Amino acid sequence: MFEELLNNKDTWLSGKGPFSEIIFSSRVRLARNFSDYPFPLRASAAQKEKILKTMEEAYTKTSVLKNAIFLRMEEASDIDKQFLLERHLISQEHMHAAKGKGLILSLDEKIALMINEEDHLRMQAMASGFDLKKAYDTINTIDDSVAKFVNFSFMPNLGYLTSCPTNVGTALRASCMLHLPALTFTKRINKVLELLAKISFATRGFFGEGTQALGDFFQISNQISLGLSELEVIDNLAGVVNQVKEQEIDAREILLKKHKLELEDNVWRSFGVLRNCRLISSKEALSHLSILSLGLDLGIIDRISRELLNNLFLMIQPAHLQKIEARVLKEGERDFIRAQILRDKLTEV
Repeated sequence: MFEELLNNKDTWLSGKGPFSEIIFSSRVRLARNFSDYPFPLRASAAQKEKILKTMEEAYTKTSVLKNAIFLRMEEASDIDKQFLLERHLISQEHMHAAKGKGLILSLDEKIALMINEEDHLRMQAMASGFDLKKAYDTINTIDDSVAKFVNFSFMPNLGYLTSCPTNVGTALRASCMLHLPALTFTKRINKVLELLAKISFATRGFFGEGTQALGDFFQISNQISLGLSELEVIDNLAGVVNQVKEQEIDAREILLKKHKLELEDNVWRSFGVLRNCRLISSKEALSHLSILSLGLDLGIIDRISRELLNNLFLMIQPAHLQKIEARVLKEGERDFIRAQILRDKLTEV
């Protein structure tokens, strides 16, 4: 399974979707709970096991999940779980206290169902680029299919019941992963983030809640699901993301007009560092890859393919390096192998 995922290049970072030079991915997640069981935080080990077995049986009867695989989290190693987190297939919450938790995953990585995370089910669909509708249509089909086998906690006046009150209602959380290097470079990013917070949209880092915006990546998502229909949530987010995209395009045009030489210098310096480094941390590598990606988008450098560059964003992550090497690596070893991979891949172009 993990070897297949490691070799899969058609992920949320494939760069094949609409506006994927800025909006790397779209995700729609639904939270659902079984009506006859306490929420996971209150459920007993036996109750969690029943939920896990129910989903293990149900997914094999669901046509849209027929090619998926089922994984018990307690059977996954720490590196396995970190690897899944790096590919945005599980949450940080799902990595811990693994007993009774599970994952249903399509090998194309477009569908992932976490079992017994904060809610009994956290179902997500991913799409490359700016394609929230595609992700929503996929998760809506899965929701309808699973609902044939289990009864979800639902109240007509409130909607779907969830562990966290902020998810009550549609229990839908939609998000887009944006690459915003020009807004960061022109120091306009803080104003954009402040505005998003004022209009009740959350902004998180590369790995979601509680993480930093490494490599100038920002996840923008809705915070309100109560009192809105699912399509209203999707449309509201799409409108906001489109505005941020236009702000990034404007910032890129400013960079080309007013700071072209400085920008070109930064792009080629990053290219030089990545092609010649002997030791490099994931944070530094992401920073240089971010600048290189901007240079590719703006036509400053053209010898690198989008597919290669986007794949490197994942390959340089700690668990990915350890999967490639098939052994546990110390931090210094990871920095050395990361540099080696970057040199090898970028020297080929």
